[in-house]
Amino acid sequence: MTDTPAFLDADRPDVPDIVVPRGVLPFHLPHKPVRGRLVRLGGLADALITRHAPHPLVAGLLGEALALTAALAAALKYRGSFSLQAKGDGAVSMLLADCTDDGRLRGYARVEPERLAAALANANPPGAAALLGRGHLAFSVDQGPQTDRYQGIVALIGPDLAAMALHYFETSEQMPCMVRLACARTDAGWRAGALVLERVAGAGGVDPDMSQAEQDEHWNTAVMLAATLSDAELLDDALSGEQLLFRLFHGEGVAADRPRALAYGCRCSRAKLSGILEGFGGEDLDGMVVDGAIVMTCEFCNVDFRFARDEVRGQDWNDQGLT
Repeated sequence: MTDTPAFLDADRPDVPDIVVPRGVLPFHLPHKPVRGRLVRLGGLADALITRHAPHPLVAGLLGEALALTAALAAALKYRGSFSLQAKGDGAVSMLLADCTDDGRLRGYARVEPERLAAALANANPPGAAALLGRGHLAFSVDQGPQTDRYQGIVALIGPDLAAMALHYFETSEQMPCMVRLACARTDAGWRAGALVLERVAGAGGVDPDMSQAEQDEHWNTAVMLAATLSDAELLDDALSGEQLLFRLFHGEGVAADRPRALAYGCRCSRAKLSGILEGFGGEDLDGMVVDGAIVMTCEFCNVDFRFARDEVRGQDWNDQGLT
């Protein structure tokens, strides 16, 4: 598998070159036990969602997953990636989003057409719980091949993705959080956003003279203020992140930290997929040939890569020490 940097890899597909310079805006309430991250994907949401042209209900769920993943990945303190994966027995059998420490974001939703048709036949539009069905939600942190991958898994519990994420934090991380997610198709295309609050553990950044009761009060107040956020505000391109945070928390005092960029982050390439094919034996490769070629499709960017059979040597060739 190639180690060629993405910007030098001529075999990468032609995908959107989109960067949102202020995609993630970390913030905190000075001297209070509250920190958070505001995510606004802007046009990046539309670019990622429309690669697959999903049903609007599925698109909304995918957009929320992308925004949530970007918010949680922004907490990484080291090189690596953060991923969200939901697997269930519903119309959306797989929901996946991941984001690197430098903000490369991607995601997709695997849809079972017959299940989706059945879900849409009901009188009320299905929400996240109905779309995903029974299954599990996993959050994973990958710091590279030299380290162990951390993964936390919980059952899919809650009416929407925000509630499912909160269930994870309550049971696995035991960390008080507040999660607000939104995704909708606007006149400018699909937009998605997230607001995540975390209660600061210990004395870090908190007024040392503040009692536990006072800390509880400040946390509860911040959660109530965050709950007043509307979808329209969260998805409004014309409203800056700083303006939105001031609108929500000016009574408590709020300080924005250094913003972080987000970018269209599919990391597939012909060279990488060729390396995967090299691990198969000759008979397996022969069985993959359709109409004279092996076709591999990236589920994230929905690009097909075609390989002539004689382009791929396979494991049998490599085991013989041939080059």
